[in-house]
Amino acid sequence: MDFEAERARLIEHLSTEIKDKRVLEIMSRIPRERFVPSENQHLAYEDGPMPIGLDQTISQPFIIALMTEALELSGSEKVLEVGTGSGYQAAILAELARLVITTERLPALAERAKSVLDSLGYTNIEVHLAEETLGWQSEAPYDTIMVTAGAPRVPANLLAQLAMGGRMVIPIGSRYVQELYKITRRKKKNMFQNLGSCRFVSLISKDAWEEE
Repeated sequence: MDFEAERARLIEHLSTEIKDKRVLEIMSRIPRERFVPSENQHLAYEDGPMPIGLDQTISQPFIIALMTEALELSGSEKVLEVGTGSGYQAAILAELARLVITTERLPALAERAKSVLDSLGYTNIEVHLAEETLGWQSEAPYDTIMVTAGAPRVPANLLAQLAMGGRMVIPIGSRYVQELYKITRRKKKNMFQNLGSCRFVSLISKDAWEEE
């Protein structure tokens, strides 16, 4: 299969709505097929989510691009990603930021993602097994935070790890459908921007949803 041609087709499709050319350029270079199960590689460049095992998914490319664009990364940031999953999103963030700290609660996914990211030569990504508390407090504060699972509310502990003036992108809603929010932390009143409807797997934590 000609993955490069399929990737180019996807990027052309995304460019009708994603305006940050840096995000599109980076996604045009990263081999998404490396992050999905071998039996699904032929679907790697369809604009939809895909199962990666253990009831988890790799997100729709449009949503990945939208969330990345919303963080407004300039290259100097330390980024926290909550929910490593396949590692694909971490790879994109690493091309746009100084350092990416990413946490994953499922050991098998964390190990697989780290293996793929290492094989692609990323040296500015730290993959950690998630702790009981959301995020990775020892490295806080973060310039930006991306949450790749749906939460019932904005977790206060996670917001506390965001630097003043920093930006968080997080899906908020029920277990089945959410609204994607960009939150800018302010001293007096945080700023919320609704980026549209989305659907993510549930964020599992004491600060979010309990395990079913």
